[in-house]
Amino acid sequence: MKKIIFMLMLVLGVNTINAQVDEITKHNGEVVKGKVIKLEEFTIIFKYDGEDAENTISKYAVEKIVYGKSGRVEQVTDKIVINGEDDWEKVVILEDKAYIAGLKKGEEVRGKTGLINFQTGNTGDKKAEKKLKMEAAKLGCPFILLTADKTTVGASSNTLGGSQAIKKGVAYKY
Repeated sequence: MKKIIFMLMLVLGVNTINAQVDEITKHNGEVVKGKVIKLEEFTIIFKYDGEDAENTISKYAVEKIVYGKSGRVEQVTDKIVINGEDDWEKVVILEDKAYIAGLKKGEEVRGKTGLINFQTGNTGDKKAEKKLKMEAAKLGCPFILLTADKTTVGASSNTLGGSQAIKKGVAYKY
């Protein structure tokens, strides 16, 4: 009888401990078990279950968090679905490496205006950004980590092809 009571208490104790573990569900279907420490603007700081080291994951990689203690479910971000080049407007450009934690690295992408640029500086920049996003969308990647953003100016900005906007990045997916 004592053994049965002991086993019952042991099982209930383990369930109580497991109920306090938070579950972070990523958009790729992976579930991370641990303890959420802090939610920041673009990242989540957490500890894996049974570890003390703090880890960071991008909110862009996370669908939801289920808090073990209360059972509350917090939706973090919606999944961005890219079905081809036509979805280029959905692509998000990120400028900080912390924002890609938990995403899979893809290929390098590049967007630039032509050598002869009849655009003003601002519209040339937007054209280069559109081309950059279109390249990522072609690869099925909803995110770009921007690695280079420059505008080259010829001898005079009033000459034919006075400036050229060039943007480079690395595409990322879930």
